[in-house]
Amino acid sequence: MKKIIVPDDFSDTSVNAAMYAIEMVREIPDANIILYYVYNRINLSDLTSKDAFSRQMVSETALKILKDKLSREFGSISYVVESGSFVENLADYVLGNHADLVVMGMTGSSKIAQVFMGTNTLNVIRSISCPVMIIPAEAKYKGLKKVVFISDFDDVARTTPFVAIKTILDTFKPKLDILNVESDHFIKLTSEVKIEKENMKDKLDSYDPEFSFLRSYDFLEGISSFVESRNMDAIITVPHKHTIFNQLFVTSSTKKLAYYGTVPIIAIPV
Repeated sequence: MKKIIVPDDFSDTSVNAAMYAIEMVREIPDANIILYYVYNRINLSDLTSKDAFSRQMVSETALKILKDKLSREFGSISYVVESGSFVENLADYVLGNHADLVVMGMTGSSKIAQVFMGTNTLNVIRSISCPVMIIPAEAKYKGLKKVVFISDFDDVARTTPFVAIKTILDTFKPKLDILNVESDHFIKLTSEVKIEKENMKDKLDSYDPEFSFLRSYDFLEGISSFVESRNMDAIITVPHKHTIFNQLFVTSSTKKLAYYGTVPIIAIPV
């Protein structure tokens, strides 16, 4: 995990995400951070070539100032400025430059606003080909010592992106918890869940995972309770597959997500 893309819009939230990324990659030899900014394309008929050049120059100057400021904390930082559509451009850049991780801030100045995160963040998660680490506005890097992977234990061997998960685990070497939250867990697990657990264990056994099966009629409350009680440093999820994607990012039950003020989410594409 060497190439880290940090989209920036000069907001406090995006700058905090960049600072989080800097602290995080200190643990990664030869890592590079790329600050990435896209300004909206305007119909060229409305602009002279001089105007278009000015927009590019203004954007590059602003990003260079931020890059120079952040470089005092971490030396290996570069920047890229492009014109176009943010999500489409970022998806193309990630794919074309073989990025390993995108680190971006949650949108919004309050925890309530962060729940909805903005369409850009959601569309990035859905569109790009590498993991996306979403940094809440108040999060400060304190190490990734403990992470929890949320799984529905449904066809584990085929639908879980083990290669990407192992890359994260090999890079940061955290303690791994694997959590399943369902409303129908009783004293004993079903035979189907036991089989999926063994499949998961077979793939991740070298990381000595701890499995937890939590019965809760409120999915978010179950996760919240687990994360808080275990002092987790990050949540790993597979957004295209798990119900957690909709419940974490679209739900209107904002009071249940207050703890996301400090806990990053790593969304891994299938």
